[in-house]
Order: sequence, then structure tokens, then C-alpha cells
Amino acid sequence: MSLLEIKDLKVTFKTGDGDVNAVNGLSLNVDAGETLAIVGESGSGKSQTAFATMGLLARNGAATGSVKFDGIELLGLSVKELNKVRSQQIAMIFQDPMTSLNPYLRISDQMAEVLTLHKGMTKKQAIAESVRMLDAVRIPDAKNRIRSFPHEFSGGMRQRIMIAMSLLCQPKLLIADEPTTALDVTVQAQIMQVLSDIRTDFGAAIILITHDLGVVAGFCDRTLVMYGGQIMEEGTTEEVFETPNHPYTRGLLRAVPRLDRDDASLATIAGEPPDMSHLPTGCPFSPRCAQVIADTCPSVRPPLETTANGRRRACHIPVSEVA
Repeated sequence: MSLLEIKDLKVTFKTGDGDVNAVNGLSLNVDAGETLAIVGESGSGKSQTAFATMGLLARNGAATGSVKFDGIELLGLSVKELNKVRSQQIAMIFQDPMTSLNPYLRISDQMAEVLTLHKGMTKKQAIAESVRMLDAVRIPDAKNRIRSFPHEFSGGMRQRIMIAMSLLCQPKLLIADEPTTALDVTVQAQIMQVLSDIRTDFGAAIILITHDLGVVAGFCDRTLVMYGGQIMEEGTTEEVFETPNHPYTRGLLRAVPRLDRDDASLATIAGEPPDMSHLPTGCPFSPRCAQVIADTCPSVRPPLETTANGRRRACHIPVSEVA
């Protein structure tokens, strides 16, 4: 049995302009100790998948389908029941560490609160464990700096603090939502190294949500490509990078800057992401696809099929013809 099993997940938001279908029939599995990347452009449904899993959807949002963690169905649980799973077994790192940390409280107070609430530790025990975790994510002079306020740290250090906070209860699954956004390339590499060390040292499964394929290579075991709230392609990271089976995946990979390619300009995917309140009847990528089959793709939604080598893809174009 997989650690996390999501089946036919749908996430819908009620708005004044009608329903917005953020996630449309998503199914995926994550095994213990595995790393899965969920990639795609902004608005593809990546973060809402994570929020539905954590029970953190906005008030106007609703999730249907099934989300099972370690055999426990999460959808429909009360807040009290969810809190027994959140932090202790599933933790999440959010995009912006500055807004995730309370600017009026010292780091020591914010971290200790997690352990006193979920683990019943004394304040002294909680501080000692918090220092140990800050050391684990390589915060220099953690014993003294834990008394600092968030604004006294750089963006990269604040992100490390958020990672340390998420690990305090030693969860089985860590969801990292765009953990390197707004960080420079050097700091991005440092954060990814910290996550890699965590996988080795703590054995936690990791879901990495990102629009940047550059941070996925060399870190994740599998990669799942989303567009329009649906899965376009899934496979091992090596397979997806070396032989992408979907036009959208190929477009994303061409848009990644590479040192071994002397292009005059970066490649782009023409057009705009779909309006999630008025998705095409067929493939959501069809309006932007250079290989669109005019009499099929816009009107018939391609089924998510498993290929002979175990990869998944949703495309009417034969694998051999994807360019």
C-alpha cells in the first residue's frame, strides 16, 4: 500500500462568475521514502492538490474523490481529526517564508509552540529540539540565533527555518510548495541540498511542487506534469527528461535555459494557460498545442493511459509522433 493514494480528486471553487475547476480527476500515489515532483505552469492545479490533501482549501473550495494517507481517508475529516495527521505525519513548506512566519514573535516561540502543542514537551525541551532541527538545516549559530525575529534572517535562511519547523514532528510526508521561489540560483541549490539531506537523514517522502524543471533533475524519483488541473504525463524523472511523451512536457523542457545550448532566445509555449472556469471540452492544452489534431483534440478529452513501460500520458498524438 502506498503512503499517499489520491484517486479521482476534483477541486472546485464557487465564485461570483461561476465554478472554477482547479483540479479535474487527479489520481496519484506516493510511496514511503519516495520523492515526487509535480510540475506545470501557474494555475495548473499543483498547489490546490496539496491544499486539498492538507485540508487547507479556501472557504469557497470543495474537494471530492479520495485522498488516503497511510490508509486513512482525509477528505471529510473534522479539523480536530485532521490536526492529528497534519504536522505530526504530513507537513507542508509554503511558498513565502516571510508571510508564513509571524513577524512579531521570535523564532524560538514559533518553533517551540509546535512541539508543546503536538508533542506535549516543556518549553525547555521544545527549545532544545528546535535548536537541533535548526542545526540539521544548517542555520549558523542556531543556539543563539533561535532568539531572533524573522526579519533578522535572509530569505534563504527563513526558508530553512520553515523546513526545520515542518520537520519538528518528524512527519512521514513533506510537501514542499515552490520552496525556491524568489531565491537566487545559489540559494536555490542550497535549499535543494537541504531537502536532499532531509530525505537521507529522516527518510521522509517528499512531494516537490514547482514550475521550475531545473530544480527537479537529480532530486526527484518521479515527475508528474499537470496542465489545466489534469495529468498530462508521468514517469520516472530520467524518462520524462530524456524522452518526454507529451507536447506540453516538451514545451516546458525547451523553455529551460541550458548551458550546453547556444540559443539566441528562450523557447516559449505560445498562448495563455486556460480559463479554469471555461475549460475546453477536449484536451486543455489543445488551444496551445503545435501538433493539435483539429477534429479530435479540442472536442475529445484524451484518456490517461499507461504505456507498456509503466508511464502515464493523456494525449491523442501517438508517442512516436510527438515532436
